[in-house]
Amino acid sequence: MAMQSHDMIIRGGTVVTAEGSERADVAIHDGKIVAVGEGLGSAVTEIDASGRLVMPGGVDSHCHIEQLSGAGLMNADTFETATRSALMGGTTTTISFAAQHPGQKLSKVVADYQALAAKGAIGDHAFHIIVSDLSVGNLTEDLPALLSQGHRSIKLFTVYDKVRMGDEDILDVLWCARAHGGLVNIHSENDGLIRWMVRRLVEAGQTGSRFHPVSHPRAAEIEALNRMCIFAEFTGQPVMLFHISCAEGAEIVRAARARGAPILAETCPHYLFMTADQLNLPGNDAAGLMCSPPQRAVPDQEALWQALEQGDLQVVSSDHAPYRLDETGKFAHGVDAPFPKIANGMPGLETRLPLMFDAMVSKGRIGPERFVELTSTNPAEIYGLPGKGRIAPGADADIVLWDPDKIITFGADDLHDNTGYNPYAGRTVTGWPETVLSRGEIVVDHGKLLGQPGRGRRLPMEVSAHMQPRPNPPAELPS
Repeated sequence: MAMQSHDMIIRGGTVVTAEGSERADVAIHDGKIVAVGEGLGSAVTEIDASGRLVMPGGVDSHCHIEQLSGAGLMNADTFETATRSALMGGTTTTISFAAQHPGQKLSKVVADYQALAAKGAIGDHAFHIIVSDLSVGNLTEDLPALLSQGHRSIKLFTVYDKVRMGDEDILDVLWCARAHGGLVNIHSENDGLIRWMVRRLVEAGQTGSRFHPVSHPRAAEIEALNRMCIFAEFTGQPVMLFHISCAEGAEIVRAARARGAPILAETCPHYLFMTADQLNLPGNDAAGLMCSPPQRAVPDQEALWQALEQGDLQVVSSDHAPYRLDETGKFAHGVDAPFPKIANGMPGLETRLPLMFDAMVSKGRIGPERFVELTSTNPAEIYGLPGKGRIAPGADADIVLWDPDKIITFGADDLHDNTGYNPYAGRTVTGWPETVLSRGEIVVDHGKLLGQPGRGRRLPMEVSAHMQPRPNPPAELPS
């Protein structure tokens, strides 16, 4: 009997999954992985993966793409430029934001973002719905309908004009997600503390971008994280706490999970590899490094690494938030604008995986299996994307061949997004995503992009095990 012929076989590599590593071949047919092992037959296309680590494509579950900020400023990236950058960095799936502004219908917001992505995205994608206004039927009609349509992730802010939500509205959204199946993600900082700090700094004439980290004290994060953990515990509704930046934040998450609160949490490379000291530059020279929460200190980095090792934090995302260093972005209010008038965020889609690979695989901290788990498998599982984040029969053939020996030093403007600068310029990493497959199609080949805009698919989310509410909320809560 003739051996089965496949569309593609990746031969001779070391397949790395969250469960373990093995020397194996991978067979692909109709965009899906059909077999992993040896003696898999023949294929139309064969890829020699000798000396390469064969890993699932990255899943970046926190990125801002073609998004209008609360301050009315458009991100630098379109879906085409952002997913191009993602793929060049080994990330094959993005979850970005459909951002509602006050007065808008959620259903129209999501439809508009879907249309933008359908036109431009090269990679597969899903959305978090940023909810800022529960009026005009958004809570009672639009949000339940969108959850049922597979948009099962909601993003809330406890800070920022126009998008921040009060406690009562946050509880309403948690209760809605509990009833209809979904996950609520929260940017947790105390708005009043930050406003108070900003006012005092500005009054003192301390307005350069180096004062931004001071304006977002860790106390603001600590208070809001505690409050959101209590809300999740009270309602029994799972919550993902975004971008944990400090040691106290990691401890709050650990303690909440230890007492059974339905809490998930992530951190980002800029908290693992940067400190607030790097923003200590004259004028607004640090504008490109401003983000919220801000970078902290070396002991916080160590605490976050330990939290990743111990499983207190489940995901490393990029929080890609691109703004150019010009009048269209960071300096929309002038190059000498005070820090509260400078857009927050930096590019990260393309650098996330190489930075984490260098630390976890090349330098050996935590190891390659956990690298895959934290950057691909966990986000896919948490957000209900069963075809992603795995190298196993039945999964989408989203696969990256890593050259573990390739050494790259980041340049000043070497990324493939539309941001115009690299916040990690000068940093050297070992290990690089050489070949990238999306649904069995080679979309990046040795640094050359082959994928076409519009080939990316929208991914409906299933109700994952991580979205399941606790069965019995507090007795005092009416059903």
